[in-house]
Amino acid sequence: MSQISALPAIIREAGTIAMSYFKNLQSLAISKKTPRDLVTEADIAVERFLQRALRDAYPDYGFWGEESGQNADQRNRWIVDPIDGTHSFAKGQYFWSISVALELAGELTVGAVYVPTVDDLYYAVRGQGATKNSEPIHVSDEPRLSDAMIATGFACVRQNRPDNNLERFCRIALRTMGQRRFGSAAMDICMVADGQVDAFWEQSLNLYDVAAGALIAQEAGATVTDFQGRPGVFPDQILVTNGKLLDQLLPLM
Repeated sequence: MSQISALPAIIREAGTIAMSYFKNLQSLAISKKTPRDLVTEADIAVERFLQRALRDAYPDYGFWGEESGQNADQRNRWIVDPIDGTHSFAKGQYFWSISVALELAGELTVGAVYVPTVDDLYYAVRGQGATKNSEPIHVSDEPRLSDAMIATGFACVRQNRPDNNLERFCRIALRTMGQRRFGSAAMDICMVADGQVDAFWEQSLNLYDVAAGALIAQEAGATVTDFQGRPGVFPDQILVTNGKLLDQLLPLM
């Protein structure tokens, strides 16, 4: 996929735009899409830039962005979350990212997740492995759930869903050494790919939250399944592990 060589530069430029807003949060315009779901002018500005830049560089592909929805060809498309972790962004926290994936005929083919606050760029092309800042990455070798660090999120709580992950979190937390909740699913999944976290799960997400990270994790050796262990990218139930923990986590899901 050498023809996608412009993507790293494009997503880094999107990060520069996002950081210009992040450094001036006192003047950031924030609104609510739902009572618990924020959108900022930064989300909109970053998505508009990515839509324009990706269209100019790759005119044959459609676009699906969190803020603007779907347009043009949806068989071959970019899947974009301009700021994954908007609440963290608006609070001045570091835990947010920009996520861009390319899906061709239903198959995730390229993924890029950029964390501007720490200048980490995760990148993968199907069949070519995964990198962070151009260096190869791989999942951890942790074999024991009792020694593992796990991460999760609570989009389901924000959506007032009765299956809200709280009991599931408590079950798993009691059986693990460390737990983290960063607030950006795209970044969380990349941290599994990089071996910083041994497993991640969440529910009630959208494809643009997880598409790029899922490909990066798979290329780094991770398993990506639903809560029943079926392989694939299921945003409503996504479980990403280093492989060695999968069988230990599935009964707790």
